[in-house]
Amino acid sequence: MAAARLGNEPVRGRAARRSFVDFASPARNRLRSIWALRVAIIAAVLAIWEVVAESGWLFRDVVPTVPVIARAVARLLADRSFYSNLAVTGAEIVAALAIGGIAGLVAGLVLGGNRFLARAYEGFIYYLGPTPKIIFFPIMILWFGVGPGSKIAMGALSAFFPIVISVASGMRQIAPVLLHVGKSFRATPWQMTRTIYLPAMRTPIVNGFRLGLGLAIIGALLAETKLSNRGLGYLIIQSYTTFDMPRMYALLIVLFVIAIGLNALIGRYAVSDRARSS
Repeated sequence: MAAARLGNEPVRGRAARRSFVDFASPARNRLRSIWALRVAIIAAVLAIWEVVAESGWLFRDVVPTVPVIARAVARLLADRSFYSNLAVTGAEIVAALAIGGIAGLVAGLVLGGNRFLARAYEGFIYYLGPTPKIIFFPIMILWFGVGPGSKIAMGALSAFFPIVISVASGMRQIAPVLLHVGKSFRATPWQMTRTIYLPAMRTPIVNGFRLGLGLAIIGALLAETKLSNRGLGYLIIQSYTTFDMPRMYALLIVLFVIAIGLNALIGRYAVSDRARSS
């Protein structure tokens, strides 16, 4: 019997490995198909761009060719002044997201946990949310001056609304049994927030911060294009003013890649945190 048991173990091991491979193959093929589709879309966009650039349908040099833009990206990454301006914009975006994120998180918890305050004030949040925040920039200049303060304020104001809306909505989706458990233990508001609200709203909070990050970048860059002598927004508007189209497109591409990387980093943190909790 011992020999039979030993003889069956390799067969069982091969069967287990075969079942795992059979299970993993569709997922792997699906991932390959997704990446193939992404590459095909990027290739199609680049091909269309190159056709438009070579055709001369638009004004000369308004749409540079792909090799010209690639060389401009290389020159931009080799320029030391680019990194100093990148540091200025990065610091403004981080500060804006921190201020707007904390304010949006607190306001969302308050509105989501208090029906009276939600009925009184949440309507203003939904009305002001879609409003272009650039109209508040003159006020920000009066309050915070022409330095980084007004840019941070614009980014924070832009990031605040998606975060507060997402958090308030997530508060209303918490399972009632969790709230009853907290109340039965007579938990304080801080204990409820730390042990029930925040863990249960991990996904809404992360999604709100991902949206807030994009709007904080937009708000800070718009403010820099209007009134600044430093930052990526200043470099973009300077390239546009001097009609240096390759450099302008290079700045936009680098900024686009940075935004994608930061967004993916936040999303990966949420996925890994969810995997640890499960």
